[in-house]
Amino acid sequence: MSKKKTKQISVTAFFVILMFVSACGQSSVTSDKGKNKTGSSTTTQVAENKYKVTFIELGSVRCIPCKQMQAVMKSIETKYGKEVKIDFHDIWTEAGKPYGVKYGIEAIPTQVFLDETGKEYYRHVGFFPEEELVKVLQQKGVKQK
Repeated sequence: MSKKKTKQISVTAFFVILMFVSACGQSSVTSDKGKNKTGSSTTTQVAENKYKVTFIELGSVRCIPCKQMQAVMKSIETKYGKEVKIDFHDIWTEAGKPYGVKYGIEAIPTQVFLDETGKEYYRHVGFFPEEELVKVLQQKGVKQK
């Protein structure tokens, strides 16, 4: 392999790692509310779904912005539980890693939103404030209980 090719690969790897580090260090506020004790959740089964939206959170319980998202997920579950299914996958675990690959995750946290048919209709990377997240849910007719 040429030196130019090796340098190009090294630079690419550096930027990928930099993206992960920057996404995980966006804030210093932490919250453990809604923390999934196993580090991942059950497999998303949208086809048999009675929910209007499936909200998939891909992150880690050890990432600061991901920890902040735990509180947002808990609040969404409390307010919209009958219409929104929430799946959390800790992609830094063996059980969660395949979901990171499946959804093509480049940085965490990443939120993926699926409609009733299982089709992705929205994606966000980084901490997602509840007020903004609710707007995404409302696109599919989700209403607070």
